Amino acid sequence: MGEFRDHALREFEVLGWPGEEESQKWICDNVLSLLDVLSKQGHSGSSVYYLLELFDQLAKFKPLSPLTGKDDEWNNVSDMSEYKLWQNNRDSEVFKEADGKAYWISGRIFRDPDGGTYTSGDSHVPVEFPWTRPESEIVDVPADTDSQELTGDISELTKVKSIEDEDED
Repeated sequence: MGEFRDHALREFEVLGWPGEEESQKWICDNVLSLLDVLSKQGHSGSSVYYLLELFDQLAKFKPLSPLTGKDDEWNNVSDMSEYKLWQNNRDSEVFKEADGKAYWISGRIFRDPDGGTYTSGDSHVPVEFPWTRPESEIVDVPADTDSQELTGDISELTKVKSIEDEDED
């Protein structure tokens, strides 16, 4: 049903997909369905990239413009917390406490020497509005550091470039 489908089927074949695994069959079928819709829409080379960028952002629940911090952007999630807490309804990684201070829960991502990554309370970074999500900061954790020890002062850890900066290297 078009170039998109043909390309996908060739790529699936190279990977041996969908194979016998039901979940992979389901994913491949869903990808083909989305590509069929895209094919029917008749986009040009430039409009398809614009469409895909918008689709990618929205399908990942990312905002298309900076967060404002206005009252209508917040959902009260205090019932899931030990204290008064609001979650931003445009970016689910942004929270606000009773004092009005907002923070992003993935501002710092810690990386073990083996490459494993994780977040913790020390991953939180303050948010000031209007706010657009930057790339997370990667913080290398020495081999002899227990992740449970990371509470508060992380100044001694090696701060690395953002993920985006690392991809450019």
